[in-house]
Amino acid sequence: MNNLANILSYLSLVFGFASIIFSLEAHFTFASWAIIVSMIFDGLDGQLARRNPVPSEFGKELDSLVDVVAFGIAPSLLGYIFVYRDFHFWGTGILFIYLFCSVQRLAKYNVTPKEKMANFFYGLPTTVSGGTLASFILIYRKKGVEILPAYVPFFFIAMALVLALLMVSQIRYLNLDGMRMVLRNKKPLIIAIFILIVIESAVFKKAGTTMFICFLIYLLFSPVVVKRMNSNNH
Repeated sequence: MNNLANILSYLSLVFGFASIIFSLEAHFTFASWAIIVSMIFDGLDGQLARRNPVPSEFGKELDSLVDVVAFGIAPSLLGYIFVYRDFHFWGTGILFIYLFCSVQRLAKYNVTPKEKMANFFYGLPTTVSGGTLASFILIYRKKGVEILPAYVPFFFIAMALVLALLMVSQIRYLNLDGMRMVLRNKKPLIIAIFILIVIESAVFKKAGTTMFICFLIYLLFSPVVVKRMNSNNH
């Protein structure tokens, strides 16, 4: 099982690297989707790792290194090239802060005892922060906008800074096990949301908008749900 989990980590790395190449070639739609696909493989890898009775130290370190590439470097580079394209001091500085915080987040995760994170993480997961930036860019790329509205660079940089601070915060966010607990008896809701995403993506061609909204919902409501779960357990 460890070998399969590592293979999924390597696949996540492949798509993270692909996103970087696509960004450098100005294929921004492909670059955004590559980060989303990398996120999926990272989630599958995490689920396999949790089911393994004997944790793999190699797998844990591998997963963190891959996450730095796929959800730290790749979305920073994608956002910078898409929004600015030429050198911009504030953009460079804030996106470095974003990368720095993603590395800090992953390092702290590796040394935090797992019993403290049964159903939640401390700090926003790098996968969610990277996916949020990628889906935001996908909104405008889907519209085929070449000249971005004036507010987009400001909003993107502000969002990257907020996400960076959330990654190194002590705010608790649901992990996949916690989300399963919350949604255990809500299968009709899950199916309805899945159908909505498919319709939005296939019919209205607004996959970026739909995913961005889903990430925002997680960002806003996940800490509230964790707080209620802990209150009920006491």
